[in-house]
Amino acid sequence: MSTTVELPDADETCAYCGSRIFDHDPICVRDCSDDCGSPTYFCNYACLSTYVDENNLTTGDACEWSPNDPDCC
Repeated sequence: MSTTVELPDADETCAYCGSRIFDHDPICVRDCSDDCGSPTYFCNYACLSTYVDENNLTTGDACEWSPNDPDCC
């Protein structure tokens, strides 16, 4: 799978809080389970984490680990 890396605009804003991403520590996220669509930008990990929590993006996305289950993960 290959993607093209492009620098976002200098005025790109955070998908969560609306701050300019380059005023902080920006993070780019792509949904590569859906054809690696357009990137979403966050100004820092706190905004990304809050966005994930508020949108329940981890629900059902992790396996349940058991030390006796050789087929998990």
